[in-house]
Amino acid sequence: MHMIINNSSMVPIYEQIVDQIKASIVARELLPGDPLPSVRALAREQKISALTVKKAYDYLEEEGFTVTIHGKGTFVAETSQDFLKEEQKKDIEEEFEQLIDKARRCGLSDMEITDLFNMLLEE
Repeated sequence: MHMIINNSSMVPIYEQIVDQIKASIVARELLPGDPLPSVRALAREQKISALTVKKAYDYLEEEGFTVTIHGKGTFVAETSQDFLKEEQKKDIEEEFEQLIDKARRCGLSDMEITDLFNMLLEE
């Protein structure tokens, strides 16, 4: 698995790992049942602490994106696509809410916002 860790980023390393694995699932580079690298292998490859990788894998499992089978490894969960799609929809809703608030602050009516949205959909 190709992964780039930016040590100078303000984003914690474990979050970078989580985000990149989720992105690989969305891009269907990782499919349900595919194994993730072992904690030690990924830590060694990225020259980071195994505890950091473990934290990322634990988070992915809590969120339902992966399953860990003791002695066998961590695998992409069968339902990961559904979880990811739902998470993406939640993110989009939040962005829409922010844009609607901004439009209202600029004095646009709900009808004007709706018209603008429909016009953009037609493009």
